[in-house]
Amino acid sequence: MADPSTYRPAPGAIPLSPGVYKFRDAHGRVIYVGKAKSLRQRLSSYFQDVANLHPRTATMVTTAASVEWTVVSTEVEALQLEYSWIKEFDPRFNVKYRDDKSYPELAVTLNEEFPRVQVMRGAHKKGVRYFGPYGHAWAIRETVDLLLRVFPVRTCSNGVFKRAQQVGRPCLLGYIGKCAAPCVGRVTADEHRELAEEFCDFMAGRTGNYLRRLEAQMQEAAADMEYEKAARLRDDLGALRRAMEKNAVVLADGTDADLLALAEDELEAAVQIFHVRGGRVRGQRGWVTDKVEDVDTAGLVEHALQQLYGAGTEPVPREVLVPAVPEEAVREWLCTLRGSQVDLRVPQRGDKKDLMETVQRNAQQALALHKTKRASDLTTRSRALQEIADALELDSVPLRIECFDISHLQGEDVVASMVVFEDGLARKSEYRRFQIKGFEGQDDVRSMHEVISRRFRRYLQEREQTGEWAVPEEVPDGDEALTDENGRPKRFAYPPQLLVVDGGQPQVAAAQRALAELGIDDVAVCGLAKRLEEVWLPGQDDPVVLPRSSEGLYLLQRVRDEAHRFAIGYQRSKRAKRLTAGELDSVPGLGETRRRALLKHFGSLKKLRAATVDELCEVPGIGRRTAETVAAALASRTPAAFAVNTATGEIIEDSTATAVPRSGEET
Repeated sequence: MADPSTYRPAPGAIPLSPGVYKFRDAHGRVIYVGKAKSLRQRLSSYFQDVANLHPRTATMVTTAASVEWTVVSTEVEALQLEYSWIKEFDPRFNVKYRDDKSYPELAVTLNEEFPRVQVMRGAHKKGVRYFGPYGHAWAIRETVDLLLRVFPVRTCSNGVFKRAQQVGRPCLLGYIGKCAAPCVGRVTADEHRELAEEFCDFMAGRTGNYLRRLEAQMQEAAADMEYEKAARLRDDLGALRRAMEKNAVVLADGTDADLLALAEDELEAAVQIFHVRGGRVRGQRGWVTDKVEDVDTAGLVEHALQQLYGAGTEPVPREVLVPAVPEEAVREWLCTLRGSQVDLRVPQRGDKKDLMETVQRNAQQALALHKTKRASDLTTRSRALQEIADALELDSVPLRIECFDISHLQGEDVVASMVVFEDGLARKSEYRRFQIKGFEGQDDVRSMHEVISRRFRRYLQEREQTGEWAVPEEVPDGDEALTDENGRPKRFAYPPQLLVVDGGQPQVAAAQRALAELGIDDVAVCGLAKRLEEVWLPGQDDPVVLPRSSEGLYLLQRVRDEAHRFAIGYQRSKRAKRLTAGELDSVPGLGETRRRALLKHFGSLKKLRAATVDELCEVPGIGRRTAETVAAALASRTPAAFAVNTATGEIIEDSTATAVPRSGEET
């Protein structure tokens, strides 16, 4: 018996998304397949004290040796995928779907004299038109009930139909207008078949006219204050859309295809492959590969296809869907393996594109999980720190690493970030942010020199005040004032063993010069250039090149990317505040409450600028005089467009953004 704690995923590694999970035993056999609305909550329930589990569940988790999961978009997709994999793997601990019950489909029996609309399961019959499969049988029945008002095709069983013919009286549906009543001769067999064919045409996708007609009727009923009728039509539209919803995990056209997706960074790429057979996802596989050479997405696809089909054990399907099409020789090679034509392409629309997005999400999740495992593994972190120490010729491993990055927008709103990693892990409580106010312009070297000087000048001042929490005599203007629970400013802690800057030789030289000016000579300095991931050291003409598979380079990348993320976030918030102040805060008589009310009402400053005085007066709390003042103030400034969170009034994007829709408004 295995201990579940030996294969329990790391905290935070399991996504919150809906999905399907598989438990495997020590031989790799799938012993249980389940679905969950939230994978993290569901899987966490299996790794509690075994004594608290149901006996069958306890037996399953102690028999298993590993667990894996697949992320999907909705619970319906999770249901479909769970069903497919239970049928595929026949897990010993699964009970559901062992009775060969299939998914419900809407069927029209065109092989009968009087076609009938009904919900069917199981194998397809000749002469019957099928639509689906669907996730909810009740949604099919609701939709059929709705469509019968326009296409009154019979839905009764053969026994009820024959009895109505004998007695000469239709059933209830015939009396209420939901059946054309061919049983008593109200319509001929040809007229009824024409109704059935129109029903099939609608179900085949020609739904636009009918939906628009229903929406028009709903709006007309609401305008006439017939709210009950409008509500019924609204519910009818909802039922129709639920039943017509197409699912990305189950394709209705019997497709045989392999879908391949990638998630990559500078060093690694995660490959995920879904095998679709007969329109259903029958299998999944994936791996993470090191990018040992500079290769684009098409090149990665080529390598993945060679890995997948090169051994000859995996059959090549009719379609291979990929994120980027490799060279033509790859397609010819696949055609040779298959012995017939292979459609190698990027899906552009429809169900296959939706399913490709699901595969892509799983690839991203696989890469994130791989990174989490690397970052959380103590041995891996120790090896990374040792590789850095060896490459930079340090006396000891850098247990504390600080990284600095500069961010600005065309020389404006210049800010800097400092992130801290201790023992290879981020220490976010030690992060700091800086404003560069002494000058404006695209001078990253000068900005880097200033930030390093301010950080270590502050450290030297704090060191002189041994054990004191008092503010230093010269607190650099613009440093973020982080405080503890007593309101006292936090200190810069102890100095790092390694200082990393985002940039190449000029930035490294500026950082080294700043330390030298302060008399600090016990802090190592290096820079990581983005383009070729080269490590630069002070005073050296050539960079240090770490192997692309190096754990040390991977750690330096994580530190650099975290500093970049932190700086970008701060710079955007500063820019948003400045632009908001320039647009609205200077309007006389317009306070914070009414400013947010205006932004919430119009959704963006662009729409607010285009509004008339009368439209401004419609906002609660805005009188005509205030509206005229706002309109005049906005008309005198250069137009700009900013996306606004309509719930809070907060600007969330820059000048390229679009407005966030109001509640009930489509994007």
